Amino acid sequence: MTDYSELARTLDERIAAATDLAALEAIRVEALGKTGSISELLKSLGKMSPDERREQGPKINGLRDGVAAHIARRKAALEQAELDARLASERVDLSLPPPPERRGRVHPTMQVLDEMIAVFADMGFALAEGPDIEDDFHNFTALNFPPKHPAREMHDTFWLPEDANGERKVLRTHTSPVQVRVMQRLNDKLPSWIANGQEPPIRVIVPGRTYRSDSDATHTPMFHQLEGLVIDRNIHMGHLKWTLDQFIARYFETPVVESRFRPHHFPFTEPSAEMDVKCDRSGGGVKIGEGSDWMEIVGCGMVHPNVLRNCGLDPDEWQGFAFGFGVDRLGMLKYGMPDLRDMFAGDVRWLEHYGFSAFQAPNPATGLS
Repeated sequence: MTDYSELARTLDERIAAATDLAALEAIRVEALGKTGSISELLKSLGKMSPDERREQGPKINGLRDGVAAHIARRKAALEQAELDARLASERVDLSLPPPPERRGRVHPTMQVLDEMIAVFADMGFALAEGPDIEDDFHNFTALNFPPKHPAREMHDTFWLPEDANGERKVLRTHTSPVQVRVMQRLNDKLPSWIANGQEPPIRVIVPGRTYRSDSDATHTPMFHQLEGLVIDRNIHMGHLKWTLDQFIARYFETPVVESRFRPHHFPFTEPSAEMDVKCDRSGGGVKIGEGSDWMEIVGCGMVHPNVLRNCGLDPDEWQGFAFGFGVDRLGMLKYGMPDLRDMFAGDVRWLEHYGFSAFQAPNPATGLS
């Protein structure tokens, strides 16, 4: 009696080990082809006696059917694996592509200006602007600077050559000339409603570039200021202090602000003061609203009566206050920038570190920074 189990085991192992359709087809031909091993066994049935055929026939046919079924299953598995690999290699991602990397950054100075404007706008201040190149009257005389004041000297101020009329213009040393223009209503671009049509009350802020001949870690020849002016009846220093305290609290986003006024001198204000805020300088940074140190943060005062007269307002009827912030310095304090000169160096690496996303537009509703 012939045992076909060894042949069946050998063919099953070879079929299971086939890694592709070509190898599997070769095994099929060797076993079930015209001259295959199982086909030769089937041919031998004709030479057997009837008794042998009845005994060997079912075994050989069973071997053939088992091998054919195993080959069919293995073929289906290999075809499925081949299809999966093809689909994976030819896959098309129909989802939206990732957003491009945004390399542009908003300069900290512009961000701080937007933050300051947002705070003062929420407090009811309008926006005013003026020219960077000023005449002597608006930059000095109207603001009560005496003729021999040091600010008029070349070592402190950028004077331009004389024009055809013999007049020398100056790169404005502060944004205060715009106060004069607002009070005189000489700026054609200024909306009439800022000055309430014909006369005060006036409540404006003036952001812009200013120029002085100075350069070190905390001074640059060109820098940014934000000037504030309020003109109304019965205005006093209490209104000024409340306004500045409110701004500091909102800008630095702290609920506690402790401030003090120190006497100072500005030609265009009387009395004049510098305002200090209490802070903590430990740890290499400055934290507003805590600690026991004091830091000067803004110059301010009541508008000098001479300035009101120079602008055509009666100081017996109208009073007001003014203040001026260094925008770049406020940015240094809030965002920890150690050197003011780096803000104007044009270093892309610095801007990538300290810059802001264009989508971080400050507003009082969702927060400034």
